[in-house]
Amino acid sequence: MPSSLPSADLPEAPRPGDGFVQSFARGLQVIRSFSASAPRQTLSEVAAASGLTRAGARRILLTLQTLGYVESDGRLFFLTARILDLGFAYLSSMPIWNRAEPVMESLVAQVKESCSAAVLEGTDVVYVMRVPTHKIMRINVGIGSRLPAYCTSMGRVLLAALPEDELQRRLAASPIAALTRHTLTDPEAIAARIAQARRQGWCLVNQELEEGLISIAAPVRDRAGRVLAALNISGQANRTSAKVMQDSLLPPLLDAAARVSSLL
Repeated sequence: MPSSLPSADLPEAPRPGDGFVQSFARGLQVIRSFSASAPRQTLSEVAAASGLTRAGARRILLTLQTLGYVESDGRLFFLTARILDLGFAYLSSMPIWNRAEPVMESLVAQVKESCSAAVLEGTDVVYVMRVPTHKIMRINVGIGSRLPAYCTSMGRVLLAALPEDELQRRLAASPIAALTRHTLTDPEAIAARIAQARRQGWCLVNQELEEGLISIAAPVRDRAGRVLAALNISGQANRTSAKVMQDSLLPPLLDAAARVSSLL
């Protein structure tokens, strides 16, 4: 199963100008054409997925191959492990997550449930740290994975920190769909849950992303009080009820989020 669910890009595509390097943008399009569902592609498939001509896609692929980011068996192209350098450049530029990891590991040891951290990007949350206990999701989630913000606990916590007009813009851009029979799809109902998360300072989501998955999240703030990320605990709904989440797991989660915030 893919590591993330489909999402819409929120910002409008930049228009070429003095500050826009089109060839670089096309190179990123080619890199992003590879995914869990399309890990190995022909030249024609890369060109179609990235919206380029075969000649344009070929030049970019050969450049990436020369730099060591792409390999080919003569017919199919595929990314190499070196592509991880691009993603981990973000993590290495944000040493907070290296310092936050022991806090998250301590939380996992205490509550015996998985813990993750994520930031908001467009209409998605992007995972920047994860400390699992055991596999509880069918969706393969790791660092860099994207999940829709509207139906996840971390997403709603992060959306709750936005100004109202920005929140409405992102909800309007979200590809809202019923991922389970529990998923809220009415924008007003989703906005109400986000408002609740804003008032109480945390958010619980019960089986809206995936059947059997329950999670609770809290914000991570900088010294000025701005929400920069979210921390969550996730578990199995048939083993950990919403009441247990709120009564037993929320206090240590809030404490961990406060400790991570103090590192910023």
